[in-house]
Amino acid sequence: MPRSALPRRYEGPKQVPFDAQTFLDSAGIARKVVDFPKKATIFAQGDAAKHVMYIQQGGVKLSVVNASGKEAVVAVLKPGDFFGEGCLAGQAIRIGSATSTALSTVLVIDKEEMIRVLHSEHEFSDRFIAYMLSRNIRVEEDLVDQLFNSTEKRLARALLLLARYGKKDEPQKILPRVSQETLAEMIGTTRSRVNLFMNKFKKLRFIDNKNGLEINSSLLSVVLHD
Repeated sequence: MPRSALPRRYEGPKQVPFDAQTFLDSAGIARKVVDFPKKATIFAQGDAAKHVMYIQQGGVKLSVVNASGKEAVVAVLKPGDFFGEGCLAGQAIRIGSATSTALSTVLVIDKEEMIRVLHSEHEFSDRFIAYMLSRNIRVEEDLVDQLFNSTEKRLARALLLLARYGKKDEPQKILPRVSQETLAEMIGTTRSRVNLFMNKFKKLRFIDNKNGLEINSSLLSVVLHD
């Protein structure tokens, strides 16, 4: 029998990637859609924690301010990311602030509604748990980065993470402009140090900022270099 005539082995139904946005739109989850202009406060440190948010469009910066007024950026989030989920674990007040980094559309889901959906929709629950575990791993990696890596490596890693290098989806090589102040807050250094290394990366053609911020994969060499 010719090879082409052999019966094909049945491999089961094709697995369709889970789309959180499509699920949120179709599952009858009670939520409201809120548009925020750039640099708007979505919630402030100390506010009551009553909702989980999902970024539909735009971006969000999560930050914390200490007793002396110094701000540290915890994360910069993009469409497809959840935030404010601490309320699900009994967090009564926000331990940090969320600020839009661009014109943003955010789905706001009541805590009780989110808990109901997590209990009743198992596929969504599994994906949400996987997302949160991934976020925890990222937090651990950020802590190790702060403790053991140089400022140059921390900056290179932050830029690569913003460009989503290492993610399953295609990396975003050209990013909207990110201020050096924000980058400095993300990696725990000064703007002058960020400016120094950004100029170095530009001379080495690791980045280009003519039309937005273009991140080249060659920047990985800074992170991998001992």
